Amino acid sequence: MRHLPESMPACSKAVPLSDPADFRKALSCFATGVTVVTARWKSGDWGMTCNSFASVSLEPRLVLWSIRKAASSLEAFTRSGGFTVNVLSHEQEATARQFATGDMNSRFAGVPVERQSSERLCLTDAMAWFDCSLHQLVDAGDHHILIGQVREFGWRDTAALGFWRSQFGQFQTNTP
Repeated sequence: MRHLPESMPACSKAVPLSDPADFRKALSCFATGVTVVTARWKSGDWGMTCNSFASVSLEPRLVLWSIRKAASSLEAFTRSGGFTVNVLSHEQEATARQFATGDMNSRFAGVPVERQSSERLCLTDAMAWFDCSLHQLVDAGDHHILIGQVREFGWRDTAALGFWRSQFGQFQTNTP
């Protein structure tokens, strides 16, 4: 077992759990990718920016993401029967910002999309996409976790859009 040198800094001072702003700051230290999740519900298209996306299982192919219970689009995503997760490339920061606010018409305005066989929209410039049927809905605090079974997917080789400490950026590899 390798021991850390004594000069390593200790953990930062604990912050009271009652402080939501500091909790968000601590969570922002975990770098994530950025997605736009879409759904088709009541003859309308729905979309939102999300960075809580993760893989769950390879067999069966399952992915997850979470949505606030107070979100205006909650019903569309939890009752539509499925969703499409679009992983954004480093060139799509403006798209991430566009899908974070405004009404649904303005979110999709000018964004190139393709309608999938599921009737959900795929952002054609996304670096990867996963079209999913809703497999399970998990109640978790002030959010719901949506677990989807991947029905179709695709990807292209490009750099991902990253999100770290409330800022967008690009992931870079460390090459020797």
